[in-house]
Amino acid sequence: MAESDLKAPVAPLKPHRVNSPHGVRIDPYYWLRDDERTNPEVLAYLREENAFRERSMSATKPLENALYDEIYVRLKQDDSTVPYRKNGYWYSTRFEPGKEHPIFVRRRTSLDAPEEILLDANLHAKGFEYYRIGAMEISPDSAWLAFCEDTVGRRQFTLRFKNLQSGELQSMAIADVEPDLAWANDNRTLLYVEKDPETLLGLYVKKHVLGEDPRRDQVVFEQTDRSFYTGVSKSKSDAFIFIHMESTLSSEWRYARADDRELKFETFLPHEPNHEYDIEHLADAFIVRSNWQARNFRLSRVPIGGPSDRAAWIDVVGHRDDTYIEDFDVFDQFLALSVRTGGLSKICVHPLSGGAEFFIASDEAAYSTSLSENPELDTEIVRYAYSSLTTPTTLYDYNVRTRQQVLLKREPVLGDFDPQNYTTEFLMVPARDGVQIPVSLVYGKGFARNGSAPLLQYGYGAYGLSMDPSFSSARLSLLDRGFVYAIAHVRGGQEMGRAWYDAGRKLHKKNSFNDFLDVTRALVESNYAAKDKVFAMGGSAGGLLMGAVANMSAEVYRGIVAQVPFVDVITTMLDESIPLTTNEYDEWGDPRDREYYDYMLSYSPYDNVSGKAYPAMFITTGLWDSQVQYYEPAKWVAKLRAMKSDGNRLLLRVEMDAGHGGKSGRFQRYREIAMEYAFLLDELGACK
Repeated sequence: MAESDLKAPVAPLKPHRVNSPHGVRIDPYYWLRDDERTNPEVLAYLREENAFRERSMSATKPLENALYDEIYVRLKQDDSTVPYRKNGYWYSTRFEPGKEHPIFVRRRTSLDAPEEILLDANLHAKGFEYYRIGAMEISPDSAWLAFCEDTVGRRQFTLRFKNLQSGELQSMAIADVEPDLAWANDNRTLLYVEKDPETLLGLYVKKHVLGEDPRRDQVVFEQTDRSFYTGVSKSKSDAFIFIHMESTLSSEWRYARADDRELKFETFLPHEPNHEYDIEHLADAFIVRSNWQARNFRLSRVPIGGPSDRAAWIDVVGHRDDTYIEDFDVFDQFLALSVRTGGLSKICVHPLSGGAEFFIASDEAAYSTSLSENPELDTEIVRYAYSSLTTPTTLYDYNVRTRQQVLLKREPVLGDFDPQNYTTEFLMVPARDGVQIPVSLVYGKGFARNGSAPLLQYGYGAYGLSMDPSFSSARLSLLDRGFVYAIAHVRGGQEMGRAWYDAGRKLHKKNSFNDFLDVTRALVESNYAAKDKVFAMGGSAGGLLMGAVANMSAEVYRGIVAQVPFVDVITTMLDESIPLTTNEYDEWGDPRDREYYDYMLSYSPYDNVSGKAYPAMFITTGLWDSQVQYYEPAKWVAKLRAMKSDGNRLLLRVEMDAGHGGKSGRFQRYREIAMEYAFLLDELGACK
């Protein structure tokens, strides 16, 4: 049904001056911002948008329900994770049929021992529309559980404690914390990070002692530089506690011995511009991942309390131009590296005894691997996860000595799913400047490359985050209806190394948009898709990508799904009271600088809406979103509706009881996916 056939909400125009060092912009929809989420006029407008979307998609509801049922029946109701061992216990997570939230359990010594329930999130979630566990840490003596819970969706967690010997949940709670925790080895002291309630930045590392009044908790460290995120963690060896702080392009780590009653922290290396590093403890040294004189990072060994002069560090794994070291894990006899090379994520094993390093092999064209839970040092087994666009996430134990692996679990997909009915490809597509853009593709059995198929192309391209070609059982509902699904690994991610990220941020941000458009055109020209059946999807910073390509080349897409999109770039980046703003200058630029202001203004989706035809658009947001404030997509929709010249549907879904990640329940999120898929299929005429 065309939007013109229904009465769409009309947001009143209330001109507001947005000041900057470079002039004033008038924002007629600024009034939609309500930081308290209590303004009756704003809430009424958002509910009107929801009601309009429901009316517009009323004919689509049977399809949405059918899609949800398809997705739901593929899920194993009583699923559970593979147990891992730590400090004499086997830990795992399980789900019970029909329940939305996980149950965290453990067994002592043996997998045959009686189950002990650490936390049943279903019980804690009662009475809340939203509930999520953000962090769980068990004391070294295994007697206490500290955990963080979010009951709103705004990532303002509350810290709570449970006595695992008595089963008693402590009444005392500490509000507004980060989901980062670290126990000292006295089994009584816990470090946590308190947030600023306005900016939501973690600023105060505090020390809480069990049984004491949290109002007297000592501040161990205060973060005064608002461009840094601050967290706490514990070394794999349990010998050290770390305070770590990261901005986009700079890091600093501090360490204290976990058995030091005073928890006196020392700085490993002070932060400086353009130096990123992280550390882990192994034997008598720290293993350091650093990009000092190593754009794609290297690993070095530094004696504890040893030289701060980086020239004296001893390389364990040197820098390589063609391989980006993304993550690593330490073991007594080897290091396991998560690296990116050739556009794919791989696991590399580096023996510490001097043997040759090697990759864990795969025979699929497009795939991703990642390090899993590996809490023990004295082992020759590394646990890792493998997934592709056709292979469900699979967990393996790999023996680095024998090079044999054991399949522990493959994500169950119920019904008649057969991976042989789907094909994945990995392509390199030339962008307009000649750079080759990686593309991961998947399609179903019977696909003919004749230019008739519908295409859903996904992209992100920011923060150096790579969009790996991983499996989705929900996506089968599109593939089985003839869709080709593609991931455009555009610049701004890190699929091709650190240079790939640098080429898609700040004054190079438009490369991300151009790459996405060039991939779409190449896939159409190569007959993977019909020109009039192309859809695009992206979320958060990927929603910025969606807004930019909609303004630049709206005619390329039949429809666009923009999930929690970051679209009001200039206004947000000028306002330091908004969460994340001060941490983002190295990503987007500081608009107080005229060069960055002009560049950001030239692509900001909200600022570049014009009176032309746009594709059908389905846009989502969460009222309590802490990452991209709800009013950005709300304002964008209001402006689009007032200015666009077409009659295509423009729909806004506001989740009134959730934040950036949508609903928290296991099954609830599939309802959202079903709604988005129904929108796409309806645009192809599936409901007509």
